[in-house]
Formats: sequence, structure tokens, C-alpha cells
Amino acid sequence: MLLADRKVLVTGVLSEASIATSVARLAQEQGADVLLTSFGRALGLTQRVARRLPRPADVVELDVTNTEDLSRLTTDLERRWGRVDAVLHAIGYAPPVCLSGDFLAAGWDDVGTALHVSAYSLKALAEATLPLMKEDGGVIVGLDFDARQAWPSYDWMGVAKAALESTTRYLARDLGRYRIRVNLVAAGPVRTVAARGVPGFGELADVWSWRSPLPWQPDDARPISQACVALLSDWFPATTGEIVHVDGGFHAVGA
Repeated sequence: MLLADRKVLVTGVLSEASIATSVARLAQEQGADVLLTSFGRALGLTQRVARRLPRPADVVELDVTNTEDLSRLTTDLERRWGRVDAVLHAIGYAPPVCLSGDFLAAGWDDVGTALHVSAYSLKALAEATLPLMKEDGGVIVGLDFDARQAWPSYDWMGVAKAALESTTRYLARDLGRYRIRVNLVAAGPVRTVAARGVPGFGELADVWSWRSPLPWQPDDARPISQACVALLSDWFPATTGEIVHVDGGFHAVGA
């Protein structure tokens, strides 16, 4: 029961295959009280998944690019829980042109959207939950995809992930005074709704499966969710600004 009596906010639940869904389920199994976020057309999908968790969870509406939604989130969490112990940031989006395989094709408006939703949102979510973590500390964990190299067709989402990694380090620096830890889990490829929007994902997953030192299953998010739950718990009390790779060791080997 790593998360017994913990209040955990989980973003990014879109379907049963979402990594965030696996995290939410495991967090409940480990004793957490879980609240999900969603908005727009995805709201109904998230609510459907929420009803199928081990304990049906509430869903609050949150568009991380909307300042009013972020303010309401703070108020809602204060009313509902009075505190937040842990947050999972599983938010990412880039317009199709940013994932087209033609890096030069995307203009600033599209690139700006990718950076806002996929990187700046970590800061926005941290700011919204900070008033509820200041007193007792807490932890924020984000989902990442290794941004140290250029991936086929990943294009501006790769740039956004690099920005997410840098944002994590600066948040870790500034929130440490409140005993708030900020870390990332760099996951290997998993067949999610988001992954289907990346051209060539199937080929990448195939390469991963034969090149990673440990066996890698693109249909199994549990190893990633286990790492997330461990980081969301108190078992890493002196770890912050870190990127934990859960990718079968792919990041550690060359061609």
C-alpha cells in the first residue's frame, strides 16, 4: 500500500490503453484516493474509463491551456480534499503538421500549441496544485519520451518533450523548498490513442522489441505505471529533477 490515504490527481486518461489509466488503477490498488481530469470531446471517454476503475473515480473538467479551468481546479481540490499529495502529468498534444515527418513544415502557431500543451502545462499544473502541497510537500510525475535524439516523424513533439525535461529540472529547483519533488518517467513505446497519431509508430515499436536489452511489450503499460506509482509514493524522498527510463534499456544501447 505505497499510496495509502494519498490524494492523487491523474491527468491524461483517454482510454483503457492509456498509460495514465494504468497508473490510476495501480494507484487505487495501492490505497490512493484518485481524481481524474479531462475536457471537451474526451470528457465522456474519461468518465467511461473512470467507472471501470477498481473504485469509480470522479472526473473534473480541465483544459491545461485555460487559466479559468486551472483556477477552478485549485478551488475544487481545496473543497474536495484540502490537500494534494501527488500529481501525474500525462498530457501531450501536437497538431498533425508537427508530426508529419517534415520538420520545416510547421509554423509557429502549431509549434506554439505543441509546446504549450505538452511542456508549459507541467508548470501550469504545478502552479495550480502548489497551494495544496505547500504545507506537507508532495510529488509531481510526468510522462516523457526520451528527447536526447531525433526520432522518425516525432519532429516538434520531440522538441516539446525536450522542453518538458528542462521544465522539470527548473520546477525541481524552485519547488524543492516546499519539499515537492518533480520527476519524469521516460517510457518506451506503448500502443495508446496518442501513439496512433505518430506516423511510423508501429515500425518504432518493432525496432524497440528486438533492440532493447530487456523484453519490451508495447501492449503492456504496467511496468511504466509501477515506476510512476513508486515515484508518486514516499519511496524516493530525495529524488527530484530526475528522468527514470522505463524502456527495457533501449536508451542505453547503440545500433
